[in-house]
Amino acid sequence: MSFGEPKLISAAPAFRKSLLLWFFKNHRPLPWRKKTSAYRTVVSELMSQQTQIATVIPYFEKWVKKWPDFAALAQAKESEVLAAWAGLGYYSRARHLWQLARQVVEQKNPPRTAKEWEKFKGVGPYTAAAIASISFADPVAVVDGNVVRVLARLTASQKQWLDRSASVKDFTPLANALIDTRKPGDFNQAMMELGALVCRKTSPDCVHCPVARWCQAKALGIAERLPKFAAKTSRKVVVHRALVLQSEKLLIKRYPLSARRLAGMAEIPLLSDLAINPPSSPSLSKRRTIGSVTYEEQIYHIKADVDIRRHSAKNPELEWVKLNQLTDAALTGPHLRWLRDWLNPDGLTKRDKPL
Repeated sequence: MSFGEPKLISAAPAFRKSLLLWFFKNHRPLPWRKKTSAYRTVVSELMSQQTQIATVIPYFEKWVKKWPDFAALAQAKESEVLAAWAGLGYYSRARHLWQLARQVVEQKNPPRTAKEWEKFKGVGPYTAAAIASISFADPVAVVDGNVVRVLARLTASQKQWLDRSASVKDFTPLANALIDTRKPGDFNQAMMELGALVCRKTSPDCVHCPVARWCQAKALGIAERLPKFAAKTSRKVVVHRALVLQSEKLLIKRYPLSARRLAGMAEIPLLSDLAINPPSSPSLSKRRTIGSVTYEEQIYHIKADVDIRRHSAKNPELEWVKLNQLTDAALTGPHLRWLRDWLNPDGLTKRDKPL
């Protein structure tokens, strides 16, 4: 326990009052807050995992319009669900959400507590606490990166964590000690909102913080230096891919449902999938970072000759998709964007016609 925790816990009633008053006046009008339900909370929480809120909002609105409740989602095909999720990344979340919906509609008594929600695959302590506290007033704290940052600064914790999961584990008891048992959902959302809007990672707005009077880091002038995490080792990986066009169709690689990553999703195939060595220079060069790994993707425009067609016929993971059906092909978000950049509205680039 850091030296600031006892003081914060003793001031819990006044702390809660100030925080909730600020939240009711300043919270963002997010679509899942306008109309609350267990389903909408589940969808929003799974979509928001490791994804920025601004990115999530349009996906959420389209999703709940197409599948407004658990029953509707349970009737959907997995391929439809994956296609609707394309662009959000971490596609296992989409499959878990779809499977969860099918399980919920089969239950006579839908889950209400965080412990009950944690039994579903893909629903960890954070997500379970958010669902149960917001939808069913279960008095259990939600602890994410925003909440860790708020608590680390309030208590001026000087501890260094290896990763976020370790910090979440350490701060969960304090978060539970502070939670407002009468309005746990509002309190949890207020803590997360405070971290997102005021107690930001960089340039925290301490002047306008509603709980600044209890912040030990502010008093010491070290807010922006907390919390402390061990530096991650970054690395770079070069990937070579083949852009193969033939008769208004594109060759894609579909990962099997048994795949550990990207199950059921599609990407631009690797040159190695077609037994091709990299040509002299790529037609496209793109970069994307996942965690601590930066991928440099070199994409080559390859002629659809006899050998290519033979390899595509032998490999069950390779398939041809019509250019006007790319949106429904469940391509990963970056690859779909890159292909849209490459192709004009008619499906052909001005520079490179299909060979």
